[in-house]
Amino acid sequence: MNCLQNLPRSLASPLQSLKSHSGKPPCHATILGIGNCIGLSRTRTLLAKAVSGSAPSTGNKTSEMDEKSDTYSQDMTAAMGAVLTYRHELGMNYNFIRPDLIVGSCLQTPADVDKLQSIGVKTIFCLQQDSDLEYFGVDIAAIRKYANSCDDIEHLRAEIRDFDAFDLRMRLPAVVSKLHKAINRNGGVTYIHCTAGLGRAPATALAYMFWIQGYKLSEAFELLMSKRSCFPKLDAIKSATVDILTGLKKKPVMFTWHGDDCSTVEISGLDIGWGERIPLSYDEEQSLWILHRELPEGHYEYKYIVDGEWVCNKNELITTPNRDGHVNNYVTVIDDNPDSISAAIRSRITGDDPDLSMNERLIIRQFLEAYPDED
Repeated sequence: MNCLQNLPRSLASPLQSLKSHSGKPPCHATILGIGNCIGLSRTRTLLAKAVSGSAPSTGNKTSEMDEKSDTYSQDMTAAMGAVLTYRHELGMNYNFIRPDLIVGSCLQTPADVDKLQSIGVKTIFCLQQDSDLEYFGVDIAAIRKYANSCDDIEHLRAEIRDFDAFDLRMRLPAVVSKLHKAINRNGGVTYIHCTAGLGRAPATALAYMFWIQGYKLSEAFELLMSKRSCFPKLDAIKSATVDILTGLKKKPVMFTWHGDDCSTVEISGLDIGWGERIPLSYDEEQSLWILHRELPEGHYEYKYIVDGEWVCNKNELITTPNRDGHVNNYVTVIDDNPDSISAAIRSRITGDDPDLSMNERLIIRQFLEAYPDED
C-alpha cells in the first residue's frame, strides 16, 4: 500500500523566529556521517551509514521539500548548538544501534510500515508532535491506519517537543515507560524515530539502554555514535535519571533587570526553550523588572529580550563565549544542603561518566513499570 499525496505548504518552519543563542561551541553532524563532537568530554569523527527507506520525492515536490529541509536544518542547528542536517526529500533513513533497536527519521508514507516490517520491526515508536508532521506534510493518520491493519506490528506515539532539552528531560520517564511496556509486549525489533532521528529519538534510545538494558551511559553513547552520527542531549538524560531517583525538586528563583528606560523586558531559555518568552513585571518602587519562577534542580541558560533586543544581564552569571562569540546568562539550581543524599546522587549522575547501582536500576525499572499509561 502506498499513500503518496500532495504535500500541503507550511506557512512557517517549526522555529522560524528562533535566534541562535547557544552558549556552547557548535559541533558537526549530519545523517550522512559528517562528523560529530558530542561526547563525554571528548571530540570524535564518525561515519554513520544511514539506510534509506522511503522513495525520494520528485518534481516540484522535491524543490518544495528542499526548501523545507534547508529551513528545518537551519532551525535545528540554531536550537541544538550543533551543525545538523536533515534531508526529508531523500526519504526515511535509519541505523541499527542493536539487533533489536533502530533509530531513524520519520516515516513518510504507509509503505514505510511495510519496509520496517520486512526487517523485523514489531514496534514503531513516534516521538513527533502534530506540528512536526504538518510541517513536512506527513499523513500520520494514514500511516497509523495502515499499521493497525497489519499483523504483528504496533504504531505508538509519545510526543516530545522538538529542539527542547527541558521538555525532553520532563518527558523521558513517561516516554521510556511507554516504550519499555511496548517492547515487553511486542518483542522483536523496535524502531524509534523523531523527525530527523538526530535528537529526540537517539536520546530516548540512550535512556532506554541506560535505564533498562544495563548499559553505562558512556557505553550506550559510544555504541550509538558508532552506528549513527547524531546529537542526543546527555544532560537531559542525566537530569531525568536524577529526577526519578530523588524526586523532582523545585526551587524558587528570581530574575531581575534594572532600569526604567525600557517598555518591555522578557526572558527566553530557562525551562521554556529559546522559542518562547516570559514577560517580566515592572516594580516602580524598586525600578526593577522582576520574574519569580520555580525551577527543578539543574543548570539553565537564558537571555533577556529588552525592547526586542537580545541581551545578557551583566549582573548575573554569563557563559564562556562559543566559537561565534555568543554568550548567555546561566543559573544553577541546587539542593540547599550540599551534603544531602540527593545532592550526592545528582553530583554523581550528572558527572562525566555516570553509572547506576543495581538498586538504582531496580528503583528506575519499578518506577517506569508503575508509571501511568498515556493515551
